[in-house]
Amino acid sequence: MTLLFFAFGLVLLVLGARFLVQGASRLALAVGLSPLVVGLTVVAFGTSAPEMAVSVGAVWGGDNNIAIGNVIGSNIFNVLFILGCSALIAPLVVNRQIIRQEVPIMIGLTVLLLVMLHDLSISMIEGGFLFLLLILYTVFLVVQSRRANQVADNGASLEELDLSGARWADSRLMQAALIAGGLVLLVVGSRLLVDASVALAKALGISDLVVGLTIVAAGTSLPEVATSITAALKGERDIAVGNVVGSNVFNILGVLGLSGLVAGTGGIIVAPSILAFDAWVMLAAAIACIPIFMTGREIARWEGAVFLAYYVFYVAYLIMAAEQHAALATFTFAMIWFVAPLTLITAIAVYLRPGRAGQS
Repeated sequence: MTLLFFAFGLVLLVLGARFLVQGASRLALAVGLSPLVVGLTVVAFGTSAPEMAVSVGAVWGGDNNIAIGNVIGSNIFNVLFILGCSALIAPLVVNRQIIRQEVPIMIGLTVLLLVMLHDLSISMIEGGFLFLLLILYTVFLVVQSRRANQVADNGASLEELDLSGARWADSRLMQAALIAGGLVLLVVGSRLLVDASVALAKALGISDLVVGLTIVAAGTSLPEVATSITAALKGERDIAVGNVVGSNVFNILGVLGLSGLVAGTGGIIVAPSILAFDAWVMLAAAIACIPIFMTGREIARWEGAVFLAYYVFYVAYLIMAAEQHAALATFTFAMIWFVAPLTLITAIAVYLRPGRAGQS
């Protein structure tokens, strides 16, 4: 029954996010936003709605580990798994705005989060500050889009966002109904998912933090998976990459911001292992985007494979650490002294190669 509730909760979350994105994206395009900005804001925020629903619901229920683990695990999953899979399908050419503006913002916010976590909590004031930054960031993107006059025609934009088949959603009333219905499904689905996750962690004998970092994080990121992979298959690379970067920004500012506000004066209590390891993995994944995006402004297939492999290594480490496996020390030694340096040397060699360096 626990697995059934978990699966049913995921289905409701995915459907809710889909309805929310359908309604909100059409409204955004109607007021003249470009496809890239819609990908960075409405689509990214909408596909991150499951993370919002689950983390806020977890804080309400007192499950802080799932709340924080869901956000950090989702950000790691978004970069390493989703970009990795998308690049394996088709090499992703990265928009110059992503490299120059959005990735530095994502890295800066990740560093800010690490600073906030130094006392192993996110207070209500810190949550409010993060949420205020989200509002300012969104306003900045909208104003920037209008000033740059990047408005595409409505029909083409709908195709780029995979919304062209939903002509029945053209009316404002239907768009409002989709948004409202999506929110209801997200609330119900998140409650089922959180309750099932806690029960699953107890049944497996592992911490709810590990469940939040892996199973819940991957589950709530399913809308991002569907959006980015579909965009990669269609060749809409702005949406594929922008969705991931925008989702990570929203997870930090929106999900943790609102969760911190909901937590009240007690704030969100953070497990020491998050600050000692997982938050740094999130930062490393964000920083890794810079050299990979700059090598010809493209995420090549081999780079996608490296991202995907590192996500497998990360999950393997979490599982072995939770089980106190005998091979944990050997695995950690190999990752630190062999795999990571070899990857860094390869990335530098590719970046300095004459053909690629000239493109960069």
